[in-house]
Amino acid sequence: MLRTIEYRDGKVYIIDQTKLPTIKEIIAIETVEECFQAIKKLKVRGAPAIGIAAAYGVVLGIKNSKEKDFESFCKELKKVTEYLASSRPTAVNLFWALDRMEKKALENKEKPVEEIKNILENEAISIQREDEEICRKIGENGIHVLKNGSTVLTHCNAGVLATSKYGTALAPIYFAKEKGWDIKVFADETRPLLQGARLTAFELNEASVDVTLITDNMAAMVMAKGWIDIVIVGCDRVAANGDVANKIGTYGVALLAKAHNIPFYIAGPTTTIDLNTATGDDIVIEERDKEEIICGFGKQTAPSDVKVFNPAFDVTPHELIAGIITEKGIVRAPYDINLKKLFD
Repeated sequence: MLRTIEYRDGKVYIIDQTKLPTIKEIIAIETVEECFQAIKKLKVRGAPAIGIAAAYGVVLGIKNSKEKDFESFCKELKKVTEYLASSRPTAVNLFWALDRMEKKALENKEKPVEEIKNILENEAISIQREDEEICRKIGENGIHVLKNGSTVLTHCNAGVLATSKYGTALAPIYFAKEKGWDIKVFADETRPLLQGARLTAFELNEASVDVTLITDNMAAMVMAKGWIDIVIVGCDRVAANGDVANKIGTYGVALLAKAHNIPFYIAGPTTTIDLNTATGDDIVIEERDKEEIICGFGKQTAPSDVKVFNPAFDVTPHELIAGIITEKGIVRAPYDINLKKLFD
């Protein structure tokens, strides 16, 4: 199985996802600035993987600190976390991981700074190990919404490449394959950056999963033919009422699923659940450079001076969601009540 992010010898190694599927290049990240750029430019992407990368980015950012007293070190740490937090605004795992690293430093403020650095390094490693275990449990829970012979439609990439292992939306598929089930997948291309084509189709193909790639505007036709049994997608942020922010186009897929009586599921770790965000209307949606659309295929496909609207995410209302698959089980409506129970 692919490993999208690894930490060894004081460096972070990632698969550069901007080069897939034609080139599988592993790059070494040695500075916090390189980590920032890797997140910003989508060399590492997917909410869990972004959180893991950010945690390691903190380690890289403070490893050469010369500060000896905790107060001065804490100020330096804060600059690093604020810098990394500005890389992308929507995926809650980024902020969760940075907050966890700050809290771990505060918990150990009485210890020497050099010891705190080691503690933070171990914390980042723990975040990655925990993510792997979380994804395994999501797969174990999610397999209950599948059956032998199911055909799944998914959008964007919420698999191995978006996490430390297994994935979120794709985890049930991998577990079904391990059981010997006959599972088929239709993968939306996912414009404008083609994560479904470049990443989901790539990793499923590598794992010998029966995958068929379609463009985003083919999903309705495929559903109308009766070829899709279930939709499972990932998430970048879940609001307290169950509204979900995910890759642009997810909302449209949910509407199509509703129109064709196909259950639509979200899969993600509880770290993507943000009880401090009341509804989807409160989620900040990242807008990206217009060049991603104008030159999306390596060739200019629109006038240079045309106006472009390029949100990276949209919000799917909770009414369209059959369930949210987490490591703690499958949450169903009413989400405003049942999401809170996960944290009791």
